[in-house]
Amino acid sequence: MPQIRNIAIIAHVDHGKTTLVDAMLHQSGVFRENQIVVTRVMDSNDLERERGITILAKNTALFYHDTKINIVDTPGHSDFGGEVERALKMVDGVLLLVDASEGPLPQTRYVLQKALQAKLLPIIVLNKIDRSDARVAAVLDEIYDLFIDLEATEDQLDFPVLYTNAKTGVAHRKIGDSSTNLQPLFETIVSAIPEPKGDPNGVLQAQVMNLDYSDFLGRIAIGRVFNGTLRRGSDVGIAKRSGAIEPTRITKLYTFRGLERDEAEEVACGDLVAVAGVEGIQIGESLTDIENPQPLEPLVIDEPTLAMNFTINTSPLAGREGQWVTSRDLRSRLQKELLTNVSLRITDSDTTDVFRVLARGELQLAILIETMRREGYELMVGKPEIVVREENGKKLEPLERLVVDCPESFVGVVMESLGRRRGELGKMVNHGSGWVRMEFTVPSRGLIGLRGQLLTDTRGTALLHALFEGWTEYGGEMATRPTGALVADRSGHTTAFALWNIQERGELFVGPVEEVYEGMIVGENARDADMDVNVTKEKKQTNMRASSADEAIRLIPHRQLSLEQAIEFIADDEFVEVTPKSIRLRKKVLDMKKRPRRWQQIRANAEAAK
Repeated sequence: MPQIRNIAIIAHVDHGKTTLVDAMLHQSGVFRENQIVVTRVMDSNDLERERGITILAKNTALFYHDTKINIVDTPGHSDFGGEVERALKMVDGVLLLVDASEGPLPQTRYVLQKALQAKLLPIIVLNKIDRSDARVAAVLDEIYDLFIDLEATEDQLDFPVLYTNAKTGVAHRKIGDSSTNLQPLFETIVSAIPEPKGDPNGVLQAQVMNLDYSDFLGRIAIGRVFNGTLRRGSDVGIAKRSGAIEPTRITKLYTFRGLERDEAEEVACGDLVAVAGVEGIQIGESLTDIENPQPLEPLVIDEPTLAMNFTINTSPLAGREGQWVTSRDLRSRLQKELLTNVSLRITDSDTTDVFRVLARGELQLAILIETMRREGYELMVGKPEIVVREENGKKLEPLERLVVDCPESFVGVVMESLGRRRGELGKMVNHGSGWVRMEFTVPSRGLIGLRGQLLTDTRGTALLHALFEGWTEYGGEMATRPTGALVADRSGHTTAFALWNIQERGELFVGPVEEVYEGMIVGENARDADMDVNVTKEKKQTNMRASSADEAIRLIPHRQLSLEQAIEFIADDEFVEVTPKSIRLRKKVLDMKKRPRRWQQIRANAEAAK
């Protein structure tokens, strides 16, 4: 039986985690000499490739001499924390990857905190040591400070350090040594990460951490065998969350090798496994011996902090682009998402066609909406709201730790923006490179729409990273979007002539010859009130002669909003309309005469919050 090591790779977004896994797979001989392999093989879906981030926790395996190394790739963003918590349950140690220039950032902190709480032993890997602005010694000190801050044990503080360049596939024990490959990294994993515990002849205990689906095999449960041996064709019990034990038969077993799955007759304790044919099993539940059941504790996942209403598309242009448009389609798709996404919650609202979706953050919701949109769904979503708790008669709201990196010249602007959103400055560091790092604590609702505003204020230079910190007493009303909207007052197609007259009023979101309808938001007003505008007005023909210079219409390029920008922009009385081909903004009440004025809406919201 080969030795096994189970490790998770944790890192902040874009620190080179998936690139390092690529290099490890190539150097361990998983791929054939002539095999064509895409870069970043672990980022398997389109959204991960486009954004360059890991969204789903995935696992792979490679062999180093006689040792099988199971690697779990975890998301670096705290919005996908549900994925992280499950991934860490499958492993015995972690590889903490940190950019040698940027140092540990909030998401590094988030995942590391979970790993240290789970008593996992770390290996530190400083990546991108070839960068011109690398500051290796300073970053290593920052990592030590972070470990001490997170109350790491003596064993965890005694970590090995490696220096890598993932792009070229080289790891060094000391900077400048003669290493030309990742051999030092493989050796360190085998020596520093403990062997999995468990007795192959004991009572079966296996826990499901992830679900996959195959058209041929049905539901596939992916997890780890903690004790005993899982055999093909054997009868086992599924320990449900309710405490009941449901009998089932194992039809197929798979272990991992590279990106492939190999069929197996049995899987001993310590290894990762994919089990086919277990209908009805959920993430967090366990497989155990049916005669002598000893189920494992179910997984506990952090609570969601943000809610958003999903509803069917009721605009005049509904049903033209999407394939799935009814509330029944929307409900079944959201229920399907619940099977594999444990950090989501879905509740029904007062009306049958509105679903309240609770998640960890704006990015997680935006990824879900974007995925649905690409699958052919049409829907509308409202403004994100925070989830409020009641404890001892007090109203509590979620609090976030926010780290902002920006050039020195914009420090005042950033502090002013966060001051308006009840942000409190905790720490400020100037690295002497012209950039300043500031740490704030700010209520979660203060972050809604903040990214777009700060990027505008700092001319696109600010970097923001937020992390859930805890709960704090509700602080009352907060300043909302300071500008109003330009709203189309009739249906039709936009004309260059009409837009040319309106562009002085604010920033436009539509170009010429686009179809609009009454109540659709076509731009952002420079003032705080909404303005109804006619964007379909045509230039009347005349008998008067004019020079061609008078005829010329020069339009300022309009702002094409992405899904995240649209979600951040909308106010309480607005929706984002999402279809496979378009993202539009609209008022909840389309009819201009029935729509309450913006100041009336703000006053009504303030009174409702009291």
